[in-house]
Amino acid sequence: MEKFKFVTEYELRASPKMLFPYISTASGLSQWFAAKVNTLPEHRFDFLWDNESHIARQVSLRQNKSVRFEFLDTAENGHDNNYVDFRVDQSELTQSTYLRITDYSTNTDAEDLQDLWDGLMEKLREIVGS
Repeated sequence: MEKFKFVTEYELRASPKMLFPYISTASGLSQWFAAKVNTLPEHRFDFLWDNESHIARQVSLRQNKSVRFEFLDTAENGHDNNYVDFRVDQSELTQSTYLRITDYSTNTDAEDLQDLWDGLMEKLREIVGS
């Protein structure tokens, strides 16, 4: 099945240090990204959406900068799994914080994905007071 790489970016009024726990920890992610998130051994996380469990491995983490979750068993050949990547950037000029999201999956509808992420970002903005 063909994969689609969707990239979007949002400005948030929160420092990278304040924002990072919401994109990198089970408790933070469960407040806005998934119905429930549990930590498992070996840098794995169990994301619960619509009462379905989705296991992902945290494949990269740069403190206050970025985190990537690769969803296991989403590729036919064991390579090219779905993933979501969160990257935090701060403009030195304006001091604004930006969250860049890369959503790599079989969902090829860019409009649908934009709506999904817009909704998730509204929840995150409420939490961080942005």
